[in-house]
Amino acid sequence: MAQILFDFPTWFKFFIGLFALVNPVGILPVFISMTSYQTAAARNKTNMTASLSVAIILWSSLFLGDAILQIFGISIDSFRIAGGILVVTIAMSMISGKLGEDKQNKQEKSETAIRENVGVVPLALPLMAGPGAISSTIVWSTRYDSWLHLAGFSVAIALFALSCWLLFRAAPWLVRLLGQTGINVITRIMGLLLMALGIEFIVTGIKSIFPGLLS
Repeated sequence: MAQILFDFPTWFKFFIGLFALVNPVGILPVFISMTSYQTAAARNKTNMTASLSVAIILWSSLFLGDAILQIFGISIDSFRIAGGILVVTIAMSMISGKLGEDKQNKQEKSETAIRENVGVVPLALPLMAGPGAISSTIVWSTRYDSWLHLAGFSVAIALFALSCWLLFRAAPWLVRLLGQTGINVITRIMGLLLMALGIEFIVTGIKSIFPGLLS
């Protein structure tokens, strides 16, 4: 019991670190923009999907991340570049106003597998559980690799996912407050910011892989 109480500050630091890296409050406008075309039920489903996906991705990183990267010979920097390219692609759709554009007929609308699911990509990956959060989780798991610490980190990840879910539940009120015009403006502004973020991912990854290239 004393050991658990002693390790609580470590788990709390991990939780705060995830919040600082992911910044779900800052992602809230992106969530609103990406789900503005959805019904309330669909938006809640997207919220649940994103939150669960973040938890699953971070749990997988906690227990298997380092081994998986070594098996496939993938570096965090390579993952950062791939995530950056994906973010830039999504950002271009946001700026052009084509994100979430409904191009399905009535039959396709009944098939949820066909409709794009922004809950997993790009909300959960790479915007929320991105290279920073994944690499941080892997670092913590390798530094504190006892089952006690891993259990504490697992609970911290669950609480983090729950916090994200609660924040995104506030999206409908913000949608009503902003209106369609406000959402369109935010969509394009966030698209521009996301493009800058994606380019930053790419540049950071290239700098790490090729230290002398961008110096």
